Amino acid sequence: MKDTVFQPRGVMPALVTPFTADEEVDETALRTLVRHVLPHVDGLVPCGTTGEFNYLTPEEQRRIVEIVVDEASADKAGRKLPVVAGAGAASTREAVQLARAAQQAGASACLVVTPFFLHPSDKGIYQHFYQVAKAVDIPVILYNIPQVVDAYLPRTVVQDLADIPNIVALKDSSGNLTYTMEVLEFTQGRLDVLIGHDEVVLPALAGGCSGMILASAQVFPDIWQQLFAAVQTGDLQRARALQLSVQKLARIFCRHGGGVAVKAALNAMGVKVGSPRRPLFRQGGVLINEVSAEIRLELEKLGKVVASKVTLPVPQNLLVERFAGIGLSSDLLRSNGVRLGTASAGEGVEQVQLDLVAGPKTGPVGECYALQLTYPRQGREALTAILEPNLTARPPTLIVPTVELKNLRQANMIYGPTQAAVGKALADALADQLIPEAALDDEVILAQVTVHPQALDRHSLYWNAHHAMSEALKHAYGGPGTADRLGRGDH
Repeated sequence: MKDTVFQPRGVMPALVTPFTADEEVDETALRTLVRHVLPHVDGLVPCGTTGEFNYLTPEEQRRIVEIVVDEASADKAGRKLPVVAGAGAASTREAVQLARAAQQAGASACLVVTPFFLHPSDKGIYQHFYQVAKAVDIPVILYNIPQVVDAYLPRTVVQDLADIPNIVALKDSSGNLTYTMEVLEFTQGRLDVLIGHDEVVLPALAGGCSGMILASAQVFPDIWQQLFAAVQTGDLQRARALQLSVQKLARIFCRHGGGVAVKAALNAMGVKVGSPRRPLFRQGGVLINEVSAEIRLELEKLGKVVASKVTLPVPQNLLVERFAGIGLSSDLLRSNGVRLGTASAGEGVEQVQLDLVAGPKTGPVGECYALQLTYPRQGREALTAILEPNLTARPPTLIVPTVELKNLRQANMIYGPTQAAVGKALADALADQLIPEAALDDEVILAQVTVHPQALDRHSLYWNAHHAMSEALKHAYGGPGTADRLGRGDH
């Protein structure tokens, strides 16, 4: 490595830029954010992509760096953490000005992105970084992020830039491990390589990266520190477990506009950072409510927010009384020769409760079936069970949610794995000759399914729904007569 005071290592958060309601930089909130992460990180990175640098004026960027430098020197443990200031710009002239301003503001190093919008030649890219490095005395970190720049920082250019004394590292946010490993090979230790893509931290560190600059490192920096330590000590089993524990959030942050999703997470955690600057306005399609709900549930699993207590409303009344909400009273069911079945499977938020009623198309069950299709109830719309697209299950079966669906994520759990599981259970019951052949054309089924609003594991939910439907079908079709079926179903 190069003989420099600053060698980037460990966990460094790519800080968001907090804004007030009128989209001004919120200095108080910025200080609060830095204090929030300070005990858990090895450096701070303001004014990067996550910090919405391209929406900031040069004056705002300089002030943000000054604030972060000031807070970084106030660590209670007596540390003065390095600050890597974003100095990215489309033009070399502006990048030089930003790098100089960062040095004057007290930054330890600057982070310079590949020139964007108009794409220069490889020689132009080299000259861009060369001129920035020549203009300042502080170290420079190259920044490869092709997702937004629409071009990779050429590996051969990186190889040549590694010879410049104060170019000390490359942040690679591409997520392309082939590129990462080639840079490590081409530079042969002349540059530190920092992973900037949250989804591939473990393999990048295992491959030789010396640290990370991540948007998520301001949401769960403690977990990244544990993972970093596990890799350093060779405990890859623990490192894998830690990576997988945050993988869903990492994916959301990477694929839903880093700063937008991260701000949603921080706000949910009580670290108020406001909304992004327009046009990245949160309400408008960049981050839909369903994704926000996913973020909160994942934060609850990590213990970053207090879990909302939602109890699965498992019915306690008699089975014959459980269909009154869809217009089937117990008197109708008792007097019209129907079949009833019930079962529950799974535990916790992945538990599935399923109650079904089967009966002739010409009777009250058939009438209810038609009404559910004709007049769907908002938030509890019935859905036909299918085996595959355009192939409905037999006997014809409607899945009726008992819990009101309040967002697309919840709907996806009912109308995705549950629908497939119910259809598969019906097919299995037919293959086992559990359902009489006459019932295939003469009867219909209504399956009331209760799924926890916080269910997230689609695989577990599928198998729980399949098991519950299979057992409920055995319950409904396993007895010799209606009276017996009703009697067993009541318990």
